[in-house]
Amino acid sequence: METPSPPREGRLQPTLVLATLSAAFGSAFQYGYNIAVVNTPHRVLKSFYNDTYFERHGTFMDEKVMLLLWSCTVSMFPLGGLLGSLIVGVLVDKCGRKGTLLINNVFAIIPAILMGVSKVAKAFELIIFSRVVLGICAGISYSALPMYLGELAPKNLRGTLGTMTEVFVIVGVFLAQIFSLQAILGNPTGWPVLLALTGVPALLQLLSLPFFPESPRYTLIQKGDEDTARQALRKLRGWADVEDEMAEMRVEDQAERAEGRLSVLNLFTFRSVRWQLISIVVLMAGQQLSGINAINYYADTIYESAGVEAARSQYVTVGAGVVNIVMTVISASTVECLGRRRLLLVGYGICGSACLTLMLALLFQSTVPELSYLGIICVFAYIAGHSIGPSPVPSVVRTEIFLQSSRPAAFMVDGAVHWLTNFIVGFVFPSIQEAIGAYSFLVFAGICLLAAIYIYVVIPETKGKTFVEINRTFAKRNRVEILERKEDVTGAEPHAPSLPAKETSF
Repeated sequence: METPSPPREGRLQPTLVLATLSAAFGSAFQYGYNIAVVNTPHRVLKSFYNDTYFERHGTFMDEKVMLLLWSCTVSMFPLGGLLGSLIVGVLVDKCGRKGTLLINNVFAIIPAILMGVSKVAKAFELIIFSRVVLGICAGISYSALPMYLGELAPKNLRGTLGTMTEVFVIVGVFLAQIFSLQAILGNPTGWPVLLALTGVPALLQLLSLPFFPESPRYTLIQKGDEDTARQALRKLRGWADVEDEMAEMRVEDQAERAEGRLSVLNLFTFRSVRWQLISIVVLMAGQQLSGINAINYYADTIYESAGVEAARSQYVTVGAGVVNIVMTVISASTVECLGRRRLLLVGYGICGSACLTLMLALLFQSTVPELSYLGIICVFAYIAGHSIGPSPVPSVVRTEIFLQSSRPAAFMVDGAVHWLTNFIVGFVFPSIQEAIGAYSFLVFAGICLLAAIYIYVVIPETKGKTFVEINRTFAKRNRVEILERKEDVTGAEPHAPSLPAKETSF
């Protein structure tokens, strides 16, 4: 009786599932938690700032000073994220994907302690400083985590595991909204615990992630350790015969040797990754500039115009968080079936339509009061659309469209665009909204349309394809010749792409 051969497609084995949970909960969850944790209890935190200032100077803080300090508290997080995104490339190359995530926990645990003692120390400066450090932690996580999960996953599960970054970010946002309710921790006595809780996921990751393997691709391609990579694959896949996947990684290694290691400067001048680079810039800029942060910023005003009391608007926000989680989970469970492009196009279509309808509702709600309720529906619809495509799917695509040699540098660019556009929207939108009011959502609808057109024309479907196959697809658009050379790899003769010498000389 012949022994059946192992399945060609990977399955969700316990080691793969637990490694994903450990990495995503410790990194993406605390990133999402810190996005939202200061929003709901902002009045309590401002009161602490004011009381501390009074004890020091015998007078309460001027409104302009308070506005400046609170702006720093909020904006230091994306600024730290930008800094983190600029150092992540060096870390993932030197320390590995898993090693980077473990080191990064230091940037979560230390600020958690500082914020937890800030009330006792009577130092609001500890909160502002901690927000910078937490931003660095988030900037590193935002790039290193999708890289790690994308390289752990078999190609038929790469989309599902890739969206776990956004799933856990959203879960972190949602739990921060729950814990921030005044009845729980969003009150004068509970807020230090609320802020310090960000260290718990990092501590759990430090205790669990060391038991799971490093990225097999990193181990084989960058470290040249085939035995360790083979053992890691066996643990992750659940069967002993992993030679097909080892051969695939050797082909990618050959492609990398032809391409060479790319720095960020090389990335901008290297013709063979030109459209990949443009694509991640468009995906990241579109994700932030399409209006998600503006919707969150304007949501309370929309709720109030619909007659929702300020004390109850926090519960409506929690409802929006539920919609966010449900739709993100739906995206994660369908991305391998429907594909990346379709989810992105559907998501941007819903977001653009919601922005246009919301603009009309805001313009005419003074004439037709019932339209204020339509505004709430538009907010929920926009969040649902963004959660289907623009939020989770770019984390998958940005891992897939670059080979190992260019991925760290590409993620540095990707992260920088993400955090810079995040900061720009948060800083500029209030002024735009004051200047043109509801018409600002027409701008966001236009950005949604442009992003959708670019995705439809340029970005190929990547589901079910190897990294090398995706690279070949982009090579045609980059007008780079791919030379096929045969190498003896485990008895087979796969074709490895080789780029022309003039494209690989630095």
